[in-house]
Amino acid sequence: MSLVKQFELGLDAPICLTWELTYACNLACVHCLSSSGRRDPNELSTDEAKAVIDELQRMQVFYVNIGGGEPTIRNDFWELVDYATSHQVGVKFSTNGYRITPEVAQKLAASDYVDVQISLDGADSGINDDVRGAGSFDTAIRAMENLKAAGFKGFKLSVVCTRHNIPQLDEFKAIADKYDAQLRLTRLRPSGRGADTWDQLHPLPHQQRELYDWLMARGDDVLTGDSFFHLAAYGESLPGLNLCGAGRVVCLIDPVGDVYACPFAIHENFLAGNVRDEGGFQRVWRSSELFRELREPQTGGACASCEFFDSCRGGCMAAKFFTGLPLDGPDPECVQGYGANLLEQREGVVLPKPSVDHSKNSKRGPVPVTIGRRPPVSACAEDPLAGFQAPAGV
Repeated sequence: MSLVKQFELGLDAPICLTWELTYACNLACVHCLSSSGRRDPNELSTDEAKAVIDELQRMQVFYVNIGGGEPTIRNDFWELVDYATSHQVGVKFSTNGYRITPEVAQKLAASDYVDVQISLDGADSGINDDVRGAGSFDTAIRAMENLKAAGFKGFKLSVVCTRHNIPQLDEFKAIADKYDAQLRLTRLRPSGRGADTWDQLHPLPHQQRELYDWLMARGDDVLTGDSFFHLAAYGESLPGLNLCGAGRVVCLIDPVGDVYACPFAIHENFLAGNVRDEGGFQRVWRSSELFRELREPQTGGACASCEFFDSCRGGCMAAKFFTGLPLDGPDPECVQGYGANLLEQREGVVLPKPSVDHSKNSKRGPVPVTIGRRPPVSACAEDPLAGFQAPAGV
């Protein structure tokens, strides 16, 4: 049986999983897939989080992608990282970088089991800060400077590709090289607050081709996390699995312990269970009805007759769901144009909304994307940490 076929049918344990430790965040990125901002009072306690790590160790999960929110905001973040690595569970965490001090960078550089992803969505402050918040570019650069000074080679510079930063791919690579980092490009999904900004931010068709050609030329030098397997319909598949691993090889644990099939589909339709339930995470992963369904052989639906189906597999489940397209139909960014045709026929369709929203602005509405004109985080402060008080002792 081929490796891809084995992955399609699911594994006894995920290869890796995404774990959002908190919804609290000092920024308010307009494309945040988890609509983060405010802490959920019901988030897992330190002891509950350690119990999950114990399970992951027993299941022989290789590593976890820790995110949020901004995970380093939790008072017990470093305690949990140390606990995971001491229990043979590697950690990769994503951060906007504001707590990557010289001292923290030294600690991270000394560990063989912790990797870091610094988020940056523009190769200059103009593009980046209009998406991630005023001052966030300088914060990320400072974090990378600290990591390089500490001798941490190979940390990740993580970029969500938008129509505004696709022309900056070479500049992103130059930044990564400057700080001895590895560039990681990921796809913009219409999830969380990204559902409100996707129409304004997702790459245009000619930029999809530009991205594909750039990635093909870079080969294995740039990581993608299998974000762009829908681009395989241009011809040759990109390096990687090129398969939607939702519920098969990956999943998401959110701050309150809910387990979703996909990190980009935080919606009740993709909720498989909760780690607080009897049997914990292992029972959810191995026995949930949702995961069993996802592991059934897929017919391909309307895409099955396309000559490129075996390459792109119909694209991203989350992207289809949150743009109101059928799950057995084409990806909204299908490079053959089939998704665009369906998007034009959506008039009157009520689009699904994420099941949770922890945005600091409780009145959810359209999120403005005004590249070059976005105001500071507050009316009187340029600091992205304006109004945020760090917990005592950190």
